Amino acid sequence: MEASKVFRLGIAAASVTVITACVVQPVAYSPPPVYAPPPVAYRTAYTPIAVAVQDPPPPLPVYEQPAPPAEGYIWTPGYWNSGPDGYFWVPGTWVQPPQVGFLWTPGYWGFVSGAYAFHTGYWGGSVGFYGGVNYGAGYGGTGFGGGRWVNNSFQYNSAVTNVNTTIVHNVYRENIVNTTVINNTAINNVSYSGGPGGARAVPTPEELAAASAPHLPPTQAQVAHTQQAAANPALLASRNQGHPPIAATVKPGAFTGPGVVAAKPGPPIHMSADAGKPLPAVRQAEIERAQAAENPATVKAAQEKAAHEKAAETKPAQEISTADKAAADRVAAAKLAQERAAQQKAAQEKAAEDKSAQSHAAEQRVVQQKAAPTKIASAPAKVAQVQPQRAQPQKTQPQKTQPQKAQPKPQPAKANEKSEHDHKAN
Repeated sequence: MEASKVFRLGIAAASVTVITACVVQPVAYSPPPVYAPPPVAYRTAYTPIAVAVQDPPPPLPVYEQPAPPAEGYIWTPGYWNSGPDGYFWVPGTWVQPPQVGFLWTPGYWGFVSGAYAFHTGYWGGSVGFYGGVNYGAGYGGTGFGGGRWVNNSFQYNSAVTNVNTTIVHNVYRENIVNTTVINNTAINNVSYSGGPGGARAVPTPEELAAASAPHLPPTQAQVAHTQQAAANPALLASRNQGHPPIAATVKPGAFTGPGVVAAKPGPPIHMSADAGKPLPAVRQAEIERAQAAENPATVKAAQEKAAHEKAAETKPAQEISTADKAAADRVAAAKLAQERAAQQKAAQEKAAEDKSAQSHAAEQRVVQQKAAPTKIASAPAKVAQVQPQRAQPQKTQPQKTQPQKAQPKPQPAKANEKSEHDHKAN
């Protein structure tokens, strides 16, 4: 059997002679041309099966997402692929979309007819179904929360995407609800949908519409990236035990140098020798027919069943929530009644205090009014008592006479002089 028949990627092949030329590594992002519908587009509910194997793929490794090299790149998460030597890891990488406004729907492994089939990813105007697998970095199992197109510019959600704002300026922040992502890595490591232990999900009407709408296969850079990963022995699960040394790259095909991220260490994952090896062609065709038999009616029935199961699971929680709400309402009502009673009591006490103060003030005014005539009548008597006291002559104080100065006594000498004078006159 030819290798091309055994190892079918379900994507456009690129010749070895032009692989290097297909790896686009521009310095700055330039928007691709205006979109024209491709001549061949997937228009089925599920994307085509690339390969089918018997054993489920290993858990997703845990790794840090590198920052985008420039604006305009969109993150494509890493995944386990299948080759002649078993499972090998295709590193997550930043890719330029083939068209402005297009988003990436990751490929995924799904349980079909007792085996595991890989459904190829694609580019389209909206994100389609990828099995409910939580790849992290915005791919939480449904839709994409790592960024969005605003006119012709791709905006990055820094809440779930590792962005270097010195290089990328189109950034916003929006927390993603109900996703199990820590530090841009998937914590729920299940790498496949359906089957024992797989993710439980069925396509929504919106995801079916995305799969049925015109869309494009992986770009040539992605094709070359996958081929390089298949040729690297270090990326085989049998070699790295589920922890690839090249878990993510900054650009497609850039497996060395800055921007290469290794998976975080962990316990080794032991798998059978044939794990991940493609099934024979006859079995592959059988699985493809089984997948094609899942027509829209089957998908609708699966959706209704999933909705019914979800409702059955959530009903007890809703009943408990209703009971809790009723109890909370009763507590709130009792508290409100207590507050109102306390407010009413305080208002009554204040009114009583005000009334008592007013009564006391009125009594004081009455006492003052009664006391006023007595005060006025007693005023003349007090005046009469005061006036006689004022009419009484004041006691005169004897005037103190100044002692007269004593006349000086005649000096004897002068008397003698006068006697002599009189004597001479005689």
